[in-house]
Amino acid sequence: MSAGHAVRDTRRLVGRSLRHVLRSPDTIITTAVTPIAMLLLFVYVLGGAIDVGGAEYVTYLLPGILLITVASGVAYTAFRLFTDVSTGIVERFRSMAIARSALLWGHVVTSVVANLVSVVLVVLVALLMGFRSGAGVLAWLAVAGILVLFTLALTWLAVVPGLTATTVDGVSGFSYPLVFLPFVSSAFVPTESMPGPVRWFAEHQPVTSIVDALRALLTEQPVGSAGWTAVAWCLGLLVVAYVWAVRTYRRTVS
Repeated sequence: MSAGHAVRDTRRLVGRSLRHVLRSPDTIITTAVTPIAMLLLFVYVLGGAIDVGGAEYVTYLLPGILLITVASGVAYTAFRLFTDVSTGIVERFRSMAIARSALLWGHVVTSVVANLVSVVLVVLVALLMGFRSGAGVLAWLAVAGILVLFTLALTWLAVVPGLTATTVDGVSGFSYPLVFLPFVSSAFVPTESMPGPVRWFAEHQPVTSIVDALRALLTEQPVGSAGWTAVAWCLGLLVVAYVWAVRTYRRTVS
């Protein structure tokens, strides 16, 4: 089957998934509500007690909240794929002249679009709360690029439980560790304030480098090695998740 045929099929399945999302916009709103609630809580309730070196806490906090937004959003991707598998839609598509890869890519592209909409909603709320950035176009493009890579990595990871879970609770539960990980990073407080073992883990896990890179870009600070480390983490996770997802898909539909 030609690449053009696969692209055409993917486009059609993306349209199908996006129509489902538009018919149920509460999924995007729900994805954004929890991060927005956390943003409000930490800035207005806890922010005054947290020392981040004189910077506006909403500006310090926003990069981590954006990653939590994506981690929350990919749970819906896993759920939509689980629904297709459990209701027999995948088997029905396989009986048609549709590229196999299009079935997964349709969900993946939909996930990126839906999560970026949620991210924009969170940024708009942050602006209302006082977030300001003098970052230029290139810096914002770099922020968007990192977020897209991060979303792709987590989305392909979400494909695995979407294909293999046997219950709704099982398919949604995988995202809990992803949402928790930013709490043990530089997302909410500087890692210097953490005790030894926790600080070591926080400084060497992927979320910290991604948060630090995004924060530096948004505040017009030197990105340094955090930028390359963040991209390396995103690409590494993406490759591993993609290979795992494709192999799982082949076993599931064989």
